[in-house]
Amino acid sequence: MAETIHDRIEIYYSSLSKGHKKIADYIKENYEKVSFMTAAALGKACSVSESTVVRFASAIGFDGYPELQKNLQETVKNRLTSVQRMEAANKYDGEDFIERTFAADIDMIKKTRDNISREDFQGSVEAINKAKRIYILGVRSSASVASFASFYMSFLYDVVLVDTSAASEMFEQLLRISSEDVVIAISFPRYSTQTIQALKFAQSRNATIISITDGEMSPIASYATYLLVAQSTMVSFVDSLVAPLSLVNALIAASARERQEEVHQNLEALEQIWDEYHVYRTGREEK
Repeated sequence: MAETIHDRIEIYYSSLSKGHKKIADYIKENYEKVSFMTAAALGKACSVSESTVVRFASAIGFDGYPELQKNLQETVKNRLTSVQRMEAANKYDGEDFIERTFAADIDMIKKTRDNISREDFQGSVEAINKAKRIYILGVRSSASVASFASFYMSFLYDVVLVDTSAASEMFEQLLRISSEDVVIAISFPRYSTQTIQALKFAQSRNATIISITDGEMSPIASYATYLLVAQSTMVSFVDSLVAPLSLVNALIAASARERQEEVHQNLEALEQIWDEYHVYRTGREEK
């Protein structure tokens, strides 16, 4: 089966109905725009019904329109710059952005939950709890997820949040990495070359690598000892990281569960420090 929608259209075009050919022609000319369109919006643009669009997706080998749209979005997010993504999204004249964005995020969380490898997830938990030190990598938009993971995991583990802004500093931080350590790498399109370089180095030192990314074709997937796939898609130039964040949340919670007594002791000690130095408001402060 052809991998891209363009290949599939080429294969099936001669056998398509007149209505389906209209859709195929429109997609070929406007694939960036279509990646953001619902089946109803695409049908309106092509002067055909929504059901015709759904049947078209099946006619060129997809299970349905959502799979066709996902294929288009994979093409878009790997080929287009942020400016081009924004321009494509601005051409979209569909329904309420709040409805569309929240619905997409809910769908991504469900798909991540249903499809993630439980074996790799459990392997990741065991590796984290055996590690001497945990290095966390995340660049650009993925840096927010890496920072979240580092903040909570540092309550329990010896964590290094690797700064990849400069290559020399990145390797300095990774200098002592060994087979006793774990690297948690987080990367989503557009993939960072710094993260890939860091993983090459970590692999050469035989560290255990947990790759959190959007699929097996991701450039960081090949370095993974354990691969955790989280869904990510676009609403505009923004990549939604709701599902990756939920996955990291689950990973932290599952890892901490294996060391509940230590977690309890550490948090009790931290609460005393926070209280002593007034880190958080407690309600006891004078007004």
